Amino acid sequence: MTTAAWLQAWDSHGPHRTGTECDDAGALWLAREAEILGATVTFETWTLDRIDPIDCWLKTEAGRIEGVPVFDSPSTGPEGVAGPIAVVPLSPWSVYTEEYRALRRETGHSGLVIVCQGAEPGLALLNAEQFRHPHGCPAIHVAHAPQSVPSRLVSHYRRIATTAKNVVIHIPGRDRARPPVVAMTPRSSWWHSTSERGGGLVCWLETLRALRMDPPVCDVVMTANSGHELDHLGLDAFLARRPGWDGPDGAIWVHFGANIGATGGQLSIQSSDLDLRTAMQRALTAAGQPPDTIAPRHQVPNGETRDIHKNGGRYVTLVGTNPLFHLPRDRWPHAVAVRAIDRISAGAAAMVRALTR
Repeated sequence: MTTAAWLQAWDSHGPHRTGTECDDAGALWLAREAEILGATVTFETWTLDRIDPIDCWLKTEAGRIEGVPVFDSPSTGPEGVAGPIAVVPLSPWSVYTEEYRALRRETGHSGLVIVCQGAEPGLALLNAEQFRHPHGCPAIHVAHAPQSVPSRLVSHYRRIATTAKNVVIHIPGRDRARPPVVAMTPRSSWWHSTSERGGGLVCWLETLRALRMDPPVCDVVMTANSGHELDHLGLDAFLARRPGWDGPDGAIWVHFGANIGATGGQLSIQSSDLDLRTAMQRALTAAGQPPDTIAPRHQVPNGETRDIHKNGGRYVTLVGTNPLFHLPRDRWPHAVAVRAIDRISAGAAAMVRALTR
């Protein structure tokens, strides 16, 4: 399939939230595409208690405002909570700041309203960095700031025991003494997220195509993980089966992160390893799509390679910016720059292929 066909198919599933039918549809679709390219695919399944919202709204003098729960905050039950209720405008990037963590620890209010501040209006939801351990007061997202003082907040949801899966491919190499290379991309999100996730998935598939045509010398493990928006649960499950792979003597990680080839976005390389940074930069430049920026070596990534960075592992991450980040309007075709994704995925695949020689 072409890049455009892959992206259009991905968009057709619906919102890819972890543990839902659409998330499962994405996994089955990706496995079929990998099998068409000649791979043997394994599903590595793990468990979670999925949140299913029942009732979520804010009451003010001007009326009722519908919302979405903050997925690592406690439920109010059907009765909700009365004031004082804090109202704070926040972008999806805020979740990675100490200011946000301090806000969630604040005990002076009974409820919290996050007014989503994406690049355009809409429910640009924040990731749930402590999904398994709800904390702080009940909290919800709303798309617009209330015009009067809130008097009641309801965030009523149930938890459903379910499973999610990582799509995993093992390509054995001739030299088993060398450390394995892991090519990783997240594949879950709040909404359709066609530009947030699509570019990374195309890079992953094109890398698989390249490795099938030119078998690697070292072992390669390719994983497309669910659980991204819920504190990287899928990566945790992947590493639980492979202890030590995230450390300095473990695997070499190539991470196809968020917003690769998003319309209006910029592409960045993140790595604390000079050789990997240079190799990715050269490969992208040779493919006609050099990175717009290269992050400082000490910068801690926000995505799945965050813990690998902290544990001293070797990694390189491709990540972009996106004016539709975490917004429902991140859809095919306007959200993606198909030709840019073609070039980026060609460069990324060439870099991984060279790394496995």
